Amino acid sequence: MGRMDETTKPEGSEVTDVLTTPEEWRRFLERYDERYMKSEASDRELVDLLDEDQLDLLEEEGRLEQWLGEAPAREEELAAAEERLGVRFPPSLRGFFLASNGWKRVKGWVDLVQPCGDVAWMRESEAGPDLIQIYGEDPDNDDYVQLFRRSIEVAAGEDLWLLDPTDVGPDGEWAAYLFAPKYGDLQEFSSFSALFHDGYEDMEDDE
Repeated sequence: MGRMDETTKPEGSEVTDVLTTPEEWRRFLERYDERYMKSEASDRELVDLLDEDQLDLLEEEGRLEQWLGEAPAREEELAAAEERLGVRFPPSLRGFFLASNGWKRVKGWVDLVQPCGDVAWMRESEAGPDLIQIYGEDPDNDDYVQLFRRSIEVAAGEDLWLLDPTDVGPDGEWAAYLFAPKYGDLQEFSSFSALFHDGYEDMEDDE
């Protein structure tokens, strides 16, 4: 993991409908979840996709809840997370948390969108300090390392979702990134909402 390639933008992404309200997010996440389960269940056993509570419900009642996300965050939880980090989250991220405080069903190599209470600066996250040190060994990576130091990590796994609070658009959205440490690949998106849409579009292409 040495020098990084140039930051890229996803090909063919034409997302214009930034999701900002809990109602918009709820509708989108229900569609996302339905498509995710359909896509993933074709590749592996359904039980591998379910947590303990969902497995119990399936065994006892032979059905699943329609909503497989998390309970909405309370405004107090959201405010506490923002105070802890010293920022106010962009509209699409706030709307997401108020619809589902975290998300376990992410397409690709991201395992979990963190609940608001676990969102952290990348420089202080579980994997962030080591990645910053590794990529910082090559002076050509300095722009990326500076991005990592100032970004908030909102989702983690083999790949990461990052938001840059210093790069704010006219709509109040922060620049967003999908970072694949294994390949040194950094893709830029216009917002947190666009990151989620990208995964949805990938599943659509797979059908």
